[in-house]
This record gives sequence, C-alpha cells and structure tokens, in this order.
Amino acid sequence: MFGYVRPSVQDLPEEELDRFRAMYCGLCHTLSRRYGQAARFILNYDFTYLAILLSDGTAGAQGAGRCYTSPIKKRPFLEPTAAMELAADESVILAYWQLRDGVEDHAWASGLKYRTGARLLESAYKRAAALRPEFDQAVRRQLQLLSTLEQAKDPSMDRAADSFAVLLSSAAEELTDPIRKRIMEQILYHLGRWIYLIDGADDLKKDAESGNYNPVALRYGLTDGTWTPESRRDFATTLDHSIHQMAAAFELWDFGVWTPVLQSTFYGGLFQVGKAVLDGRFHRPSRKNIREFEETE
Repeated sequence: MFGYVRPSVQDLPEEELDRFRAMYCGLCHTLSRRYGQAARFILNYDFTYLAILLSDGTAGAQGAGRCYTSPIKKRPFLEPTAAMELAADESVILAYWQLRDGVEDHAWASGLKYRTGARLLESAYKRAAALRPEFDQAVRRQLQLLSTLEQAKDPSMDRAADSFAVLLSSAAEELTDPIRKRIMEQILYHLGRWIYLIDGADDLKKDAESGNYNPVALRYGLTDGTWTPESRRDFATTLDHSIHQMAAAFELWDFGVWTPVLQSTFYGGLFQVGKAVLDGRFHRPSRKNIREFEETE
C-alpha cells in the first residue's frame, strides 16, 4: 500500500489523533513482535487503517515504550489484539508483493532497493503466508491479473483498478459476522480502487518519463503526464465516486471509538489527498509527525 489514506487532521480533536497514533505505534509493535525489527519499516498509515477497519470498535489496552523513532521518550501504543495481528500479517504479505512488483518494474540498478527490501522481508513473508494462505493466494491471483493487463498495455483504467480493489477487499475474508464482512469488503474494495487510481495519478510524470504502464495515462491519452482540464475533471469525479461508495458502506456499521477518525477520513481526508495529488503538491508525512498531514489540506 502507498501512504495515501489519512484523516483530515484539522477536524479531529487531539484525543482522536492520540488514539490514532497509539494504533499506529501498536501496529508497529505488533509487527516487531511477530516478525522482528526489520518488519517495522513496512509500516505506513494505510496499514494502520487496515487494523482499524478489522478491529471490534474498541481501543483495547494501552502500553508505553521507546522505539527507533523515539529512543528517549516513551510513546503510548495499543497492545496487540487479534485484529492487529491479522492486519500485521496481511501488511507483510502486501508489502512483500509490492516489493516484488518493484523488482519486476525496474532495471537491475534502479530496482536494487526493491530486491534488498524483498530479501529482508522474505522470511517474514513466508511466515505470514503460512498463517494467512487464503489472503496470500488472493494477492497472488490479483497481481497476476494486473501483470497480464500491464504486459498487454491494457488501456482500461477500470479493469486495472478493479484488480487491486478485489485484492484489498479479500483482507476481510477472515471476518466471521456475514453482515460486517460484506460491509468491510465494500469499504476495502472501493478504498483499493481509490488507492490504485490515486497512485496512478501521482505517478503520471514519472511513468511518462520511464514508459511504465499507467492505465490512468492511457485512459486519458496523457502521453506527457499533464492533465487537460477535461481529463482532470472527469478523473476527479471517478475518485469522488469511490469515496462516496466507501462512505455509504461506512454508515452501515458502528465503528465504536474509531468512528471519528474514519468519518474524518471518508468525508475529508481522502478528498484533500485527491486534490493535493491532482495539484502536484502531495507528499507523504514522516513517521514521527502526523501533523504533517495538515500540509496537504
């Protein structure tokens, strides 16, 4: 996943931001406990949302500890739960295959960081895949479909986005309540579609220079990676449709203590990120400071 999912920080009370930070740090600790220190480097805010969506709506027990980003001052973190362990396992699988995809997309020299990352994560991936074989198989299947589309230079933006959307929706496969599972699949499907499309938009210039497959560019004929007013307007409508679908599913379930963060995200944060990407001013915040989100608002 790519680091695009975030709340609208200016709309959240400090208490809610602290809870979000504690989940972020808790997922980091969960990754470390299950897969070693190296696994912490895959963490991003998107994976934190996966843990939130898979949780039971409570925050759970809280601890405090130091880490490499805060070696002196102890930071609060949520103690691992079954949902956080599931999110950690699925995050490792997603991160590993994202790295493998990077290896395939780059020449030897430019792909060195992806090869190194994949090797460092390989043992963790094997363990996670053994714990969550259905999810690993779903990721493999959908990435193979994406690879087929890429090799064919398929111009269908919807087919490519659907492949990643189905991939992410499979993260809800282990939920046992059928109604909740269906709602989470809908949220994750449209979130996956939105992530894939916004990533394509963010990479327009880079892919125009490298010649890499980008279905957003192919759909709108953006050979130089520059939006026309008409294509930008049409694409923004497509992004907004995915967000509206997420929000509609979100309203069907009680997310407990996580409701304010998710509300801020589905009704504010994603729209702000979309605009920042289309304006060419999007950047990923550091691990240390969630307040950097405000710079894209």
